Amino acid sequence: MIVIPAFDVQRWNNGPCVIVRAAGELDMAVAPRLRAEVDRALETPGHPCLVMDLTEVPFCDSVGLGILVGALTRIRDTHGRLILVVGPGMITHLLTITNLNRHFETCGSLREALDAAA
Repeated sequence: MIVIPAFDVQRWNNGPCVIVRAAGELDMAVAPRLRAEVDRALETPGHPCLVMDLTEVPFCDSVGLGILVGALTRIRDTHGRLILVVGPGMITHLLTITNLNRHFETCGSLREALDAAA
């Protein structure tokens, strides 16, 4: 029996920022759930601050990467700010090999991201 790890996504407000935390493998099957939470987070009027905690995401396919790029584009269009919380691992590697690391602001912990956003 193959056990597929669950994917979980949560969203909450913390001061001026909306936090979206994902856990589990981010692939085309679960990507719509993350996209929906990002869409809800970006409904905030004004200049949104979105912190995406991806420290518990061990795998991300091209669809998941597309969600991150789409969120960055939307945030930039509203002069907002997107901070990705990533540790060493696949997401960091993926951003590096695609040269997207030059476009995304990243932090190593949620606390660090919230301090940077303050």
